Amino acid sequence: MMDYDNIVIFDGVCNLCNWSVQFIIKHDSHGVFKFASAQSRIGQKLFSQFQSTQSTPETVFLLRDGKLFEKSTAALTIAAKLDGGWKYLALLRIIPRRIRDMVYDWIARNRYRWFGKRDACMVPSSELKDRFL
Repeated sequence: MMDYDNIVIFDGVCNLCNWSVQFIIKHDSHGVFKFASAQSRIGQKLFSQFQSTQSTPETVFLLRDGKLFEKSTAALTIAAKLDGGWKYLALLRIIPRRIRDMVYDWIARNRYRWFGKRDACMVPSSELKDRFL
């Protein structure tokens, strides 16, 4: 049985999303997070298992404590577990989710245009392979 805790599901062809994953890895010295691209078989399985209404990679998801978090709530929950001052970004949760998600959605809609898109999902290095599902 797979441990479904602290799994980040991300758009594997989005450059911004891939850079975000690299950022998380760099600031997650305890190896809290594991990763699955939304396009992968395991990503799709997790979407269906946790009954997400969104099975497309338009947002980041965090599977934690048996719950699927999305958009700004997922991003801020991830930030809360990172090393250094990044954890203080979680204080932005005082802003109503609807407002946070409006900003998140605006960035998500424009991410390919602003940051580009890959032809295929990234392949993790051998050192990081155990963190990717």
